[in-house]
Amino acid sequence: MKPLTAKSIQSQLIIYFTIAIIIPAVITSIVGVKLIYDQIITRAETKVVSDLSTAREIYQNKISHIESIIRLTAARSLVIKAVGENDKVFLQKDLLRTLKREQLDILTVVDKGGKVISRGRNPNSFGDNLLNDTFVERVIKTKQIVRGTDVISGGQLFKESADLANQAHMEITPTPKAKPRTSLSEKSGMMLKAAVPIFDDSNVFQGVLIGGILLNRNFEIVDKIKTIMQERQLYKGKEVSTATIFQNDLRISTNVKNEDGTVAIATLVSEEVNDAVLRDGKRWIGDAFVVNTWYIGAYEPIRDIQNKIIGILYVGILKEPFNDLLRNTLITFLGITLVGIFLIVLVSIHQAKKISKPLKQLEEIAVEITAGNYNHDLKLKAPREIERLASSLNYMARELENEKLELEEWGNKLEKKVEERTNEIKKIHSQLFRSEKLASLGKLAAGVAHEINNPLTGVLTNSSLLLEDLPEGDPKREDVEVIVKETIRCREIVKRLLDFAKQIAPQKKPTNINTLIENIILLVRNQTSFRNIKIEKHLSADIPDIMVDPDQVQQVLINIILNASEAMTRGGDLTIDSQMDTNGDSIVISIEDTGPGIPEHIRENIFDPFFTTKEHGTGLGLSISYGIIEQHGGTINVESITGSGTTFTIYLPIKLLEIETNDS
Repeated sequence: MKPLTAKSIQSQLIIYFTIAIIIPAVITSIVGVKLIYDQIITRAETKVVSDLSTAREIYQNKISHIESIIRLTAARSLVIKAVGENDKVFLQKDLLRTLKREQLDILTVVDKGGKVISRGRNPNSFGDNLLNDTFVERVIKTKQIVRGTDVISGGQLFKESADLANQAHMEITPTPKAKPRTSLSEKSGMMLKAAVPIFDDSNVFQGVLIGGILLNRNFEIVDKIKTIMQERQLYKGKEVSTATIFQNDLRISTNVKNEDGTVAIATLVSEEVNDAVLRDGKRWIGDAFVVNTWYIGAYEPIRDIQNKIIGILYVGILKEPFNDLLRNTLITFLGITLVGIFLIVLVSIHQAKKISKPLKQLEEIAVEITAGNYNHDLKLKAPREIERLASSLNYMARELENEKLELEEWGNKLEKKVEERTNEIKKIHSQLFRSEKLASLGKLAAGVAHEINNPLTGVLTNSSLLLEDLPEGDPKREDVEVIVKETIRCREIVKRLLDFAKQIAPQKKPTNINTLIENIILLVRNQTSFRNIKIEKHLSADIPDIMVDPDQVQQVLINIILNASEAMTRGGDLTIDSQMDTNGDSIVISIEDTGPGIPEHIRENIFDPFFTTKEHGTGLGLSISYGIIEQHGGTINVESITGSGTTFTIYLPIKLLEIETNDS
């Protein structure tokens, strides 16, 4: 007899058990880590957007502060008189005193023709004309206050002060991932300015007072933004939170650090952000390479009074802590998975031995019977199927010698019966497996929901009270509103978990399906998601009332209809039909959309609990719907063609009305 080379049942069982745990465990680990990481990154991006709004407010408040100073100075009677009399001596002293007291970089007065009368910082520079200054030009033209951000040339800065020209001058430092620059030095500077008209007592226009603060190498605003962000800690020697003001693509004020610890002044913004913000004028949020490392950043353009983009305002959070968190979480998940695999292997070895040992005995008896030895009465303590197989083998051995021909005929019949029995067992096993899985998941869902609900209620209550206590305009209010909104969303998920776990028995009563569908259409058609969706209905008038729970059936129909609307993001057609089937036993409800369809590889999983393709979905909607229809004695099927749409068909039996009416 040739030696057998096939693998033993014991080894195959161990291999299959191991594969069965490894694949789901690895997938679960990867998906779990990805979901956790995405949630964390989403919250981080939400925070930088909030921080960017705060930064913009601080930036604008600084401009408003400058305007207030200039407006009050221009309203002083002595200044008005000196401008009218062209008193340079008084103006030089007064402007210099005000400039130092209010910590301004420039304070200049021009006459109504735009000619400089006096500069507070450089009293020896006067007489030139500033009509080419857009602020001065607009004030002279409109006689209104003008404030905002402006880029001042190096020559104009030098007229105001050589110190300001030196402060603005920067030799550009090469920066990784930055867009190539033709000029490697920058002499102009970016300034927060305000220009105020000066009127005498007769309300006659006399001139313009201009004041401003140079942002180049001025860290007051970015440091204030960082303080408000409350993120002063370091992570591995790097700043966790940073803020920057760019003049075009050049960092002129920042608390981002170089690798040597110096402030990254005169470095450039990355090419990706340059194109999005400076070229396209859009806000940019996401992963950004900042000087020498990655941040989760938010950028928005800074515009001058002519709405021209002249710079960028940026805030960001260091990306490295989130990457480390992802790695550590993945290691933890994989560690748990490996421990689980080890335990499963031990259990599978034990179970495989229990199955393979009696099978080996059966193999030995079968070899003897093949050799012609029929005198055997084998008794095994083994699983039921193997015990039956042993009994059949004993019976076969006793009868084989006297009834070979009869046994051949019986064997042919047995083969057919075994095939039918196998198919029946497979069907029963599939139903049993689904029922056990739903029951186990129901218990797990109920336990999780119960444990989460109490602390969740506390979070929602306290965050709602905190929101009521916060006044409008409080910078914390937006964050608290996010907490309340997300907590309410968590509460809805918990409610759906409880609904899935309870599997509430239907409260059946005579119901007209057409009336139910009409009410549902009225309920959903005015929602935003149905704005571009055309709803058609074909409801058969001769369908009878049936005994169903109208609330549960409405829940199923609304769930399927809303799923269809979410699939048709660009609009489409939604068709709802109702009719009796050809046998007159059931009412058939058909819901058809013209969406993108359900891919074939996930179609068979859509009714599984917790299976979802939505970013914020729970995966319970269709599972609960499937359970409700089953409790009503009906079925629910789905047909879908990728790119053409999806059709859900629900069968609800009519016989239930007669049976339940007679019982009552």
